[in-house]
Amino acid sequence: MRRRDRPAPYPERAATRQGIAVGIATAAYGVSFGALAVAAGLDVWQACVLSLLMFTGGSQFALVGVLASGGVAAGPAAVASAVLLGSRNAAYGMRMKPLVGGNGWLRDAAAAWITIDESTAVALAQDDPAAARRGFWVTGTVVYVGWNLTTLAGALIGDLLGDTRAYGLDAAAAAAFLGLLWPRLKSHQTIAVAGAAAVLAAALTPAVAPGVPVIAAALVAVVVGVTNWLGPRHPSGNGGVA
Repeated sequence: MRRRDRPAPYPERAATRQGIAVGIATAAYGVSFGALAVAAGLDVWQACVLSLLMFTGGSQFALVGVLASGGVAAGPAAVASAVLLGSRNAAYGMRMKPLVGGNGWLRDAAAAWITIDESTAVALAQDDPAAARRGFWVTGTVVYVGWNLTTLAGALIGDLLGDTRAYGLDAAAAAAFLGLLWPRLKSHQTIAVAGAAAVLAAALTPAVAPGVPVIAAALVAVVVGVTNWLGPRHPSGNGGVA
C-alpha cells in the first residue's frame, strides 16, 4: 500500500523551496504598492481591492503611477497602461494550460488567477513536470497571500515609510528572477534571447508607455522561437528546420 505521508521527491521539494523564496521576495514589494497607491490618492480599501482582484503587480504599479502623475483625469490612460502590461499573462496562460489545466473548472479558475510572472518562472525553471506543477502552485499561493497582506500593511502605513525603494524591496523580486534565470542560460540561443530582450526593454523604457517594454521584450522570444535563430538544426527532407 502506498504511504500517503512519505516525503515528496527531491525535485518537488526543491520547487517548493524556490516557490516560497520567490513568493516571499515578491510579496515584500507589496508594501511599496500599498504605500504608493495611497500616495496616488486611493483609499486603503481601494488599494486592497486592486491587489485582491487585479493581482498583477506590474499592472497595479502602472495604474497607480499614471494616476499619481495625472490624477483622476488620467484614469483612462491608467487603465489602458494596466491592461497593456497585464496582457502578457494571456501568453503565460497558454504556456501553463497543458501543465496545470484540465482538472475541473474550479481548479482551472484558480490556476488562471495565479498565473503571473513569478509562478510561471518558477514552474518553467523545473525539469520535472510534477516539480513544475508544485512550483507553480506554491509560488502563486505564497505571492497571492503575501502580496495582499503587505498591500494592506503598506496602505495603512502610507507616507510613514517614505520612499520604499530605499529599503531595496524593488530589487528583491528582480534578484529572485535573476536567480531563476541564471541556471537556464546554457545555450547560445537562451543567452541571445535574454540579452536582446534586456537591451530592448531598457532602450524602450524612457520612451514609451508603461507595459510596452515588457511586451516588446517578450516578442524577442517569439521571433527567436519562430525563426529558430541560434537553435539546434534538425535534418529534414528539404534540408530545412524540422
